Amino acid sequence: MDMWRLRRHLAAAGYECHSYKYHIWGKPPSTIASRLHEYVEKLDAPVVHFVGHSFGGIVLLHLFDQFPFNRDGRIVLMGTPVNGSTVSRRLSKVPITRWSLGKATDRGLLGGVPEWKGWQDIGIIAGSFPLGVGLVAGGPRLPHDGTVSVEETQLKGATDYIVLPVSHTGMLLSTRVATQVITFLRSGKFGDEVVTPLPDTSAA
Repeated sequence: MDMWRLRRHLAAAGYECHSYKYHIWGKPPSTIASRLHEYVEKLDAPVVHFVGHSFGGIVLLHLFDQFPFNRDGRIVLMGTPVNGSTVSRRLSKVPITRWSLGKATDRGLLGGVPEWKGWQDIGIIAGSFPLGVGLVAGGPRLPHDGTVSVEETQLKGATDYIVLPVSHTGMLLSTRVATQVITFLRSGKFGDEVVTPLPDTSAA
């Protein structure tokens, strides 16, 4: 699902928003990260924040693992299975569903994601409302968001971490999630909403 609603919240908070589109089937996350790097290098902004949902968060971990980043900014991962996906492992074992994962399994959905080495502030949002397409494959261990378990999102070295009662897809539509994304981008931590208007000309 597109992040149009989250982008709308970010734009209302003063962020210039850019979306990088990719096909999960075509290239492994390391290659997508390389192309994302080329895209980001063209942005004319002194501060660049990153917000990644699900597999997009894995791409971001590859991005920071491959390229030194010399601009200020923070990162938020939403429902990203940084420790591998139980649902994806089940799908990969069945020929009829294995194709749906494409090359996203290469140091990605099946594990082996680059470790986080603390380059910048990074916040993790996990969902605990167990409703989603992952249930078709049996679902991950509770608590989960219907596709990714809370345990699968836990990143060693994360700056902050929060679990919200939303599903994997629902977190893209949730005002509460959007508020926490903005709060982290502004303050480097989750928690009470930052209600004081802050001038922010950075890109997200």
